Amino acid sequence: MKRLIAAAVAAGFALEMAHAAPLPEAKPDDVGFSEPGLARMDDFFAREIAAKRVPGAVVAIARDGKLVHYKAYGQLDPVKGTPMSLDAVFALASMTKPLAAVAGLTLMEQGRLPLQARLADYYPAFADMKVGIPQVDGSLKMDAQASPITIHDLYRHTSGLMYGGRPDSSSPLARLYPDGTAPAVEGDTQAFIDRITKLPLVHQPGTEFEYGFSIDVLGAVIEKVTSQRLGDYLASNVWQPLGMNDATFHPSEGQRDRLARPFPNDPLTGKPQSIRLLDTPTKFDCGGACAFATVGDYLRFGQMLLNGGELEGKRILGPKTCTT
Repeated sequence: MKRLIAAAVAAGFALEMAHAAPLPEAKPDDVGFSEPGLARMDDFFAREIAAKRVPGAVVAIARDGKLVHYKAYGQLDPVKGTPMSLDAVFALASMTKPLAAVAGLTLMEQGRLPLQARLADYYPAFADMKVGIPQVDGSLKMDAQASPITIHDLYRHTSGLMYGGRPDSSSPLARLYPDGTAPAVEGDTQAFIDRITKLPLVHQPGTEFEYGFSIDVLGAVIEKVTSQRLGDYLASNVWQPLGMNDATFHPSEGQRDRLARPFPNDPLTGKPQSIRLLDTPTKFDCGGACAFATVGDYLRFGQMLLNGGELEGKRILGPKTCTT
C-alpha cells in the first residue's frame, strides 16, 4: 500500500513538473498588463477554433522575465480530437534558425568559428560555386565569385544561397533549389552539402540578403567544428543548461504523442496539407527548419537572449554577443 501511495505521489509530481510554468509567474497588473485585455485572447481563440481557421494553440506572454499568460486552446490533433496541452511539442520550422545561430555564436566566443572565416575552409566545394545571372532568354550566365562566402554571410543570409520549392516562381534559380526541409529528409549532412554546392548562387556573396539555406549550412559547419551532430551540440550547450527538456531534432515516441498537428486541409483553400517532418524522420539536423520544442522551451530560450545570454545562473552567451 505504501508503495502504491508513493507511486501515485511520484506520478502526480511528474505531471505537475510537466506543466510547470517555464518562468516565474506574476499578476498581469504587476508588470503593466491588463487582465481583461489578456482575457480577450480567450474569446479570439474561441472564435478562430469554432470557425476552424486554427486547430489550436499554446500562448505564453511574459514581461521582465515574469509570466502573465500561459494557456492551451483547442486541439492538439484535429483528426483525433486530442485536446491541446501546455506540453504540446511543435515543429519549429524557421524558429530553428535562432537555435542554430546561438550554437554557432558559442563557438565564435570560444575562438573556434570566427565570423570572417571562409566557408570553404570547412567545406571546400563552396569555393567552386558560380553565381547564376538570369538572361532574357531564360538561360543562366555563370560568373565566378567576386569574394568568398564567409561564416558571417551565413548568419546574415548574404551567402547567395536561397530556398526553392516554389512552383509558381518565374525565377530559373528558384526552380533549381529544393524546399527548406527536403534535403534533411532525403540525405545526411554531407549529401546536403554535395547537393547545394552543385547549384548556382543567387547573388554575389556579401552583397544581398536572400532568405534560404544559409543557417542549414551554418549547422553543417558547427558539426564539422565540433565533430558532433548539431542537435547533440545544442543539447549539451544550450537546451540542457536552459531546461529546454523537449527541444530536439528527433522526437521520441513519447514526444510524438504530443506533436501538434494541422488540419488535413488548408482552411483557406481547402487543399490537402501536411507537415512532412511530423511523420518523416530527418537524416541530418537541419539548422534552418527541423527542430521541435514546446512553447515553454522556446520561451526560456527567448528570455535567455533578452537577459543578455543568461538565464537562472546559466550563461550561454556573453552579454556583448547579445547586445542589440
